[in-house]
Amino acid sequence: MRIVIQRVSHARVDVVDEQGQPDPDFHPQSIGTGLLLLVAVQDSDGDAQVDYAVRKLTRMRIFADEEGRMNRSVLDCGGSILSISQFTLYADLRHGNRPSFMAAGEPRHAQKVWQDLNRALAATGVPVAVGQFGAHMRVDLVNDGPVTILLDTDRLMKPTASSSAI
Repeated sequence: MRIVIQRVSHARVDVVDEQGQPDPDFHPQSIGTGLLLLVAVQDSDGDAQVDYAVRKLTRMRIFADEEGRMNRSVLDCGGSILSISQFTLYADLRHGNRPSFMAAGEPRHAQKVWQDLNRALAATGVPVAVGQFGAHMRVDLVNDGPVTILLDTDRLMKPTASSSAI
């Protein structure tokens, strides 16, 4: 799973139709201070990746404490999360100029894992707003800092040479 994490002071998502008009069946979702997550899933992702991501996302200390140092988590500061599905994070540009998205998960599986992630995040007590899986969305955000971090569960969950020697 790949997740682009942005610390935001505000974020909002709208679903739009093919003409760029708001979808009347989708109520815009927004948050104040918190994290905007752009989430991509692979077919190999499952419960272990969800559990790992939830631990990292809710405990990552990237919010300012009283001294202005990044020392507080989204849980510590009472922030919220806006989660957006984003299969394009698995774009492969090695061949030609048109991206390949073959590494992205099959849509039904990806949707299930993304929904599991959102439910698990909400279970920690963090308010979670979501976009609509597979829809054309417009995301508006104010990146605070700016702080943008990439969480790749494939890379982080594999033991490194130094950690396996311990």
